[in-house]
Amino acid sequence: VQLQASGGGLVQAGDSLRLSCAASGRTLSNYAMGWFRQAPGKEREFVAAISRTGGTTYYADSVKGRFTISRDNAKNLVYLQMNSLKPEDTAVYYCAKKYYGPTTNVADFDSWGQGTQVTVSS
Repeated sequence: VQLQASGGGLVQAGDSLRLSCAASGRTLSNYAMGWFRQAPGKEREFVAAISRTGGTTYYADSVKGRFTISRDNAKNLVYLQMNSLKPEDTAVYYCAKKYYGPTTNVADFDSWGQGTQVTVSS
């Protein structure tokens, strides 16, 4: 399965963005999904994850209360709603999949597609 993240852009602090993750080749309902980000000079880090049905979600402490992960299995899409954006949220955002339940471990996920750049100005 190939994943493609989209929806990034340049925004000001306090603004909102919604990222989308689309898949080709396989249905996303078979997988737990995650969002991750990588800022320049830093390692890729976990942002949020969601179970196959959407009933379980996990968030990094840095985004809890501001970001919401969701999915629409009928449309084969996964979303990341980002509110109250901060300059420290600036990064390339990626989506990825894993079998079985969601986790917060970057290494558990695969099928990393092309990310989408999010830049938040102060």
